[in-house]
Amino acid sequence: MNLKRFDVPRSMGGVCTQNNAADWIRDIIRKSVQLGIGSMQGMQVTYLLPEALIIPAAEELSGTVDIHRGTLQIGCQSVFREDVKQGGNFGAFTTNLPAAAAKNMGCDWTIIGHSEERRDKQGIIGAFMPEWNSEEETRKHVVTAVSGLLCEQVVCALKQGINVLFCIGETADERGEGGFEEQKNRIENVLRGQIKRGLKGINEHQGDRSIVIGYEPVWAIGPGKTPPDSEYITFVSGLIKEICVELFERELPVVYGGGLKSENAKAIAKIKTIDGGLVALTRFSGDIGFYIDEFKDILDEYIAGGSI
Repeated sequence: MNLKRFDVPRSMGGVCTQNNAADWIRDIIRKSVQLGIGSMQGMQVTYLLPEALIIPAAEELSGTVDIHRGTLQIGCQSVFREDVKQGGNFGAFTTNLPAAAAKNMGCDWTIIGHSEERRDKQGIIGAFMPEWNSEEETRKHVVTAVSGLLCEQVVCALKQGINVLFCIGETADERGEGGFEEQKNRIENVLRGQIKRGLKGINEHQGDRSIVIGYEPVWAIGPGKTPPDSEYITFVSGLIKEICVELFERELPVVYGGGLKSENAKAIAKIKTIDGGLVALTRFSGDIGFYIDEFKDILDEYIAGGSI
């Protein structure tokens, strides 16, 4: 569950239903425990939070008896590409969240490479990168540079004992025109490059930490967009697993990051090469936002789909 900017109340233009966001996340964690979300068979749920909500969420969760907390965990929304270390940088990271700080606040997971993070980094790097022979060549150099930065972030997280949800996905331009069969090679090239460069060297650093791939069809995310069908997701998730076996000699779990919701949870769960989903909101119209009872409904629908 990626709770994006749920530290901003509605009175300020955000989506948090309470003015005190810390109280709101404490209530979410408390109700998650009461609903037994952490005790659902075969299910692990992680709340990926903006920095201001991590400590109150971790404190609320730590005060819960283990048997009731179950598999519930807390995570952050990416970490910086450098970290605090003994004999090195003691913490001169103004505006940035080093992995050591995230771990100290209680994070077991971090999301890295989310489409919003990639877009932001591409914009910044692109603004300062010299123009190459063509716009397409320049774009490729920018994408490669971003993957390198994300890899540094992944390594920092793993070294601090933080599990990683690493997001990848193709844009509309990268997918290109034509039918699905025509697009397959282009999709593979994009995803292979993101995995190869973004997770370079993970066998050396992973240890007992988990790495999960979050697949985001960037071209299908947003109001009015048509999500990919089961055939598309089946192809991509199977492809990702094949690439991981080739590069790392093992499969990595793949979760669908195009918006898991009640309407698609059963269908997503039936795809054998999908191991879970990434939820951003539970309500997309009216009083949009995250509602814990609706989140439980999504999980119930997923389980009913037969994946677990």
